[in-house]
Amino acid sequence: MKNEAGHGAGTAPAISMIGTRAMLFEAPGDFTMAQQRRIWALMDALQARPDVQELIPGVTNLMLVFSAPPESPQAVAEWLRHAWDTLPERHIEGRLFDIGVRYGGALGGDLAAVCAHAGLPPEEVIAIHHGGEYTVCAIGSAPGFGYLHGLDPRIATPRKTVPSLNMPAGTVIIGGMQAGISALTGPNGWNSIGYAELRLFDPYRQPPALFAVGDRIRFYPESIEL
Repeated sequence: MKNEAGHGAGTAPAISMIGTRAMLFEAPGDFTMAQQRRIWALMDALQARPDVQELIPGVTNLMLVFSAPPESPQAVAEWLRHAWDTLPERHIEGRLFDIGVRYGGALGGDLAAVCAHAGLPPEEVIAIHHGGEYTVCAIGSAPGFGYLHGLDPRIATPRKTVPSLNMPAGTVIIGGMQAGISALTGPNGWNSIGYAELRLFDPYRQPPALFAVGDRIRFYPESIEL
């Protein structure tokens, strides 16, 4: 069953205050591009509200930071629910990046764990990974880090229970149904399957972040070490 805007009725979004000046909007359902495009549409609509100082998009969620504590958080929440139910999806035509990956080896040390979880040989896991196209849904958690949609469910692998303590920036990673490239060197609970020689964040570059929301990424193997 669908409402008049053509969206699935589904479960209602979760909306909660974070302190006195921030509100978190969380979309219902799975991590899909349709849901993410609706988050982008909501973000666009909120730009016109004078009470909103900053908008921080996440993976199927959106943080609103108000210029002052809202007099009626409930009224804002009702506005958000109505906008969510009626706005069309926003499609962003981003840039396309082709990124070479050195799969496996010392910098892809979790490839064996991903293979074991998927029940597939490493050659097939690598082929599946670079056979898809990924979309940057949000930038966050570390400067320049892009959360990527488009990972094939066959190689989706839960994050590690014990994080790597010093994963290098540039490591190509899988965390659940999301893919990514680590932006900073340090602790990381995602699964490393390879390495890409690029800098995701450079404070002297304009803009500092290499990726932007809506950009698309294709991986290709520069080398494979099993």
